Amino acid sequence: MKKIRKKRKLTEEQRKVLVDRITKARAAKKPAAQKSIHESVRDLPEDSPFKSSNIRNWMKVTKDKLSGMRGWKNSNDKKQCAAYFIEEGYLHNLQAYLRDGIYRDMFYGDERQYIIKYKCAAMAYYADGTPKRTVDVWYPDIGVYTKEMANESNTTRSVSNKSKIYKASGKHRKKS
Repeated sequence: MKKIRKKRKLTEEQRKVLVDRITKARAAKKPAAQKSIHESVRDLPEDSPFKSSNIRNWMKVTKDKLSGMRGWKNSNDKKQCAAYFIEEGYLHNLQAYLRDGIYRDMFYGDERQYIIKYKCAAMAYYADGTPKRTVDVWYPDIGVYTKEMANESNTTRSVSNKSKIYKASGKHRKKS
């Protein structure tokens, strides 16, 4: 049988000394180094959606979902099985992001409600010198390239330039 320890009785003076000692120790303590988190993730600003505290919250929500979906893993319903594996893959991607700083998923957020936007790192150009662009990609010279911009730029490009490009690339070869 375990002995029950009696609570230590302290005077107000002893209690005050202990409180002062613990506050001094807490003030001297350095913040956590977070060595298990990649340095690029550690150095993100507080307003970034991809900071480590947000990622941990998303991981917690996803783990809760997965615990509720445990029976779906081996389900005969393919939609349930797919939903389980999508959530499991999302959790693995979040863990990998904290580990190596590379975000691998197309979606982010606790419910995967936001989509990743692309950013152009190096411009590509047609033979006539006009830049190649894709809708919903951020470019350094114009910002986000929209569908309206695409419709406007496609009307300005001449058809003869497009036919030269196709002929140069070898897509329309004559059969001999």
